[in-house]
Amino acid sequence: MFKLVIRSGMLVAALWACMTQLSCLRAGGVRDTPLVRAVQLSRTSVVNIHTERISAEEKDAKFFSSKSRKVTGMGTGLIIDERGYIVTNYHVIQDVDVITVTLEGGASYEAHPVSYDRKHDLAIIRVTAVEQLTVMHMGTSSDLMLAETVYAIGNAFGYEHTVTAGIVSQLHRDVEVDETQSYENLIQTDASINPGNSGGPLINLNGEVIGINVAIRSGAQRIGFAIPIDDARLTIARLISVEKLNGISHGLGTKDIKSAEEKKLVVEQVAAESAADLCGIKVGDVIRSIRGITVLDGTDLERSLLDLPRGKVVDVIVVRDGRDQTLQLTVGVGKANGIPVAAISQQSDVSIAVNPTKTEPPRVAKTIISEAEVGVMNRAWDLLGLRLESLNEVDRAEIAHKVYLGARKPVRYNGGLRVVAVRSGSVAAGFVNEGDILLGLDGFETLGSTNISYILRDARISNLAPMKCQILRNGGNPIEGTLTLTNP
Repeated sequence: MFKLVIRSGMLVAALWACMTQLSCLRAGGVRDTPLVRAVQLSRTSVVNIHTERISAEEKDAKFFSSKSRKVTGMGTGLIIDERGYIVTNYHVIQDVDVITVTLEGGASYEAHPVSYDRKHDLAIIRVTAVEQLTVMHMGTSSDLMLAETVYAIGNAFGYEHTVTAGIVSQLHRDVEVDETQSYENLIQTDASINPGNSGGPLINLNGEVIGINVAIRSGAQRIGFAIPIDDARLTIARLISVEKLNGISHGLGTKDIKSAEEKKLVVEQVAAESAADLCGIKVGDVIRSIRGITVLDGTDLERSLLDLPRGKVVDVIVVRDGRDQTLQLTVGVGKANGIPVAAISQQSDVSIAVNPTKTEPPRVAKTIISEAEVGVMNRAWDLLGLRLESLNEVDRAEIAHKVYLGARKPVRYNGGLRVVAVRSGSVAAGFVNEGDILLGLDGFETLGSTNISYILRDARISNLAPMKCQILRNGGNPIEGTLTLTNP
């Protein structure tokens, strides 16, 4: 009887141990694998992309029918800047009319193209979200191992945020898609890459992106390809260059250093009398951070300075002689330079995706209003309540070189007129402030008195219809309002 009790006790203990272990498994334990943790870390930085375009037949037609046929497409992107800049493949957004981005939480936004590189099949798009987005953790493709576990997240066949896993099948693959598109140095993977995955990330078990999915082998199973992230980041740095997008030069030529041990950005050139030179940055410095953003490569350098107004002072932390030094860089000061972004020597057809405004009225190149133009500008004061003056060449050039967010597509303006006074009680008083820059009125740019004369001529304003008005305030994004004329 005694032995039976002992054995029963051992059985109870064994059962209790099994139940405890099962409970641990249910709570996480072995199921909470490195792959699961990596997916949880990275998924909020992946976006699904849906596109629409009017069919070629409709575009070629003389008149659009009320039932114009739309062609839909899909792809994936990854967030590279918390303000809404996203990288994807160029072929995902090529020739489309509408781009819709869906975040991991389900929120959707209309996106607009910023810049693209046809040769390397990469593009930057942007959304204006209600809150800052989560930037994808960047890895390196310099230390990839054959058979290393990787996974992809993407909009596979329209099934949003699909996760597929596999391994690195091979490295340095050259792939020719057709007569116009070929790729070099691709990563081959057997993680399922399907239509809709294009532009999405290939990620390692640390939750770091190591490639951008770009192509599949037609007719084959589990043969997909990705652009190595180190190569992609060189192109991305050019695509978000502050000199290309904002017309502001920092004066730096840099080199990305990436390996299994470190990722850093080393200064190789500093243009004389540039912003970087005046700041005190020297050749050989390692740039650690700019305005609090950790800098690991040229892309981080460009995004840390992107869209900042001229004259803004930002902290730059560099490593020099093994020690951190904090410098202050003033955006937009000094001389421009011709040093390529990230010291990249290869040529590519990086293009800025813009939608210039309508420019029917004749443009003027003057920066000072002559006596003969006073009567025209007085008409703006009488009808609108705005006293306007021409911009100096520096301010005009700053506006002309910058790309602004538009309602559907990016917009570039060629200049504007500065508001020096607003009459109390006038039609503009509720919207326009002194110091604003009048960019456009009633669908036309306002570059000088010739434009104002055309826009406000009697034949155009006789019906007193509301007029759309675009202004620039404090160096931000253009603001649009409505001015309704009244009988003078």
